[in-house]
Amino acid sequence: MKISILKRILLGIAIIYLPMQSMAWGTNGHRICGQIADSYLTPKARAAIKAILGDESIAMTSNWADFIKSDPAYNYLSAWHYVDFDKNYAYPEMQAFLKQDTAVDAYTKMNFLIGELKKKNLAKENKLLCLRMLIHIVEDVHQPMHTAHTADKGGNDIKVMWYDKETNLHSVWDSQMIEAQQLSYTEYAMAINHTTLAQRAEWQKAPISQWLFESSQIADRIYSETKNGDKINTYKYIFKNIATVNSQLVKGGVRLAGVLNQIFG
Repeated sequence: MKISILKRILLGIAIIYLPMQSMAWGTNGHRICGQIADSYLTPKARAAIKAILGDESIAMTSNWADFIKSDPAYNYLSAWHYVDFDKNYAYPEMQAFLKQDTAVDAYTKMNFLIGELKKKNLAKENKLLCLRMLIHIVEDVHQPMHTAHTADKGGNDIKVMWYDKETNLHSVWDSQMIEAQQLSYTEYAMAINHTTLAQRAEWQKAPISQWLFESSQIADRIYSETKNGDKINTYKYIFKNIATVNSQLVKGGVRLAGVLNQIFG
């Protein structure tokens, strides 16, 4: 009994602490993607998702996969959050690479999770795990540093100064630029979620390989412009890159809705 109470306390502390750590999009970024995705669900998909998540929204459940890192029992999920590309691929090269990809990574696991969720007899607890992970990973791969390089851990080892405080390149793209806008996730989603039917159709018909290619191209640009030890001109950096951040957040949400509608709609 005492052990159970202690575990709950430790998990609660981890939930408070973990959002400050380096994760794809950070807490607000994931919730922004989830909020956008929710706005484009079909009624049938919305009902099916509610039957799995209950009263937990897509926006709120989208951070579960990061929060659960506090529990060692879920360590096996760590490599599901990213896929590394250690060279600048042309799109046909990336397609060929992914066709032969058998690693435990975001690409193989997104395909696995989609297949699992399409099964009619999947156990309820497995549905919940698969849905939470799929939501999170689709959002993850639209953060460019989750399609980056192995050697520097997706920019985590590239140290930079941000507002005169030491951080790393991954964190800048995860959360620092988003948090600098000083908006709640609902306010942020409302501010950027302006898409046309044609845009949504184009983004949703793109295969997963196209998502990864787009993100990796952005990652390569980020690498070319920022080096280890750089003192970033913060306001200039935000001005130059926030449109890219916002575009990736919107694409992530729209494409997530497309995948969920395909599975459940």
